Amino acid sequence: MPGVWIPRDVNMDAPVPVISVRSLRLASPARGEDIQVRVSAPATGSGLPVVLFSHGFGSSMDGYAPLADYWSAHGFVVIQPTYLDARRLGLAEDDARRPSIWRTRVADAKRVIDDLEALIDHVPGLRDRIDPQRLAAAGHSFGGQTTSMLLGARMVGADGGEDLSDPRVKAGILLTSGGRGGDDLSALGRQITPYLDSSFDTMAVPTLVVAGDADQSPLTVRGPDWFYDPYDLSPGRKTLLKLFGGEHMLGGISGYDVTETTDQNEERVRIVQEATLAYLRLELHGDSAGWTDLVAKLAASTTADLETKEL
Repeated sequence: MPGVWIPRDVNMDAPVPVISVRSLRLASPARGEDIQVRVSAPATGSGLPVVLFSHGFGSSMDGYAPLADYWSAHGFVVIQPTYLDARRLGLAEDDARRPSIWRTRVADAKRVIDDLEALIDHVPGLRDRIDPQRLAAAGHSFGGQTTSMLLGARMVGADGGEDLSDPRVKAGILLTSGGRGGDDLSALGRQITPYLDSSFDTMAVPTLVVAGDADQSPLTVRGPDWFYDPYDLSPGRKTLLKLFGGEHMLGGISGYDVTETTDQNEERVRIVQEATLAYLRLELHGDSAGWTDLVAKLAASTTADLETKEL
């Protein structure tokens, strides 16, 4: 973890106006579709770290505003690619790209990191205000699985546990990201997501795992503890934020007033916002004060629990 570092001209407590540019495109002929990207950044401040956010299945660069808006208003540049499974792209069920879409997602994420400077050039004045060496990756659901691969998790089985990690990513946030595959997958899980056969034995990058204790997934024969696997089964410094009563959308992180949220809860969303921001500041800024305050707050809370391990 780096020493304490504060971005110049940024008040770490007060939100600032945000500049957001969407539908930026990275040409990708082999993919069959350009990679569309959204970039959001605080209007002031310099030395700004970057968060690459991967959406869940079917969403897009326009989702997850409660997180993207919050992080960018508090000093982070948020990069949101639209992956091939986005509903707006209308990929046919029998499209030959579907079986390897998990791999395409990882390749897209790395391509975005590769072309980060080209993307931020579309936001006036941003090039000289970011610190691309301070890079975190975050993702929800299928986006969490994508992110876990960047952090060092591997697909087992037919893919032989290939290492697709990216050393440029210094920290991760996994939001209701699925656990191990194999016998832990349900018949439905094996049918529609056979690629979810993850191993976390090599995912050593510092990571915050966020899960709800009421998240009952049809993809697994297990209960909500399936979503704790990235914490339980990985080495290195890890933290688990468990939200009591939280379901797969964690109270509504995928958007403002979205109909897909079955556990609508503003307080739960606020906890996710505050915890993820404190974690990003801890890992990318070296700001332990905000994290210490969060730990104390959650210790007295009846809505969430926090666990940390170092090995």
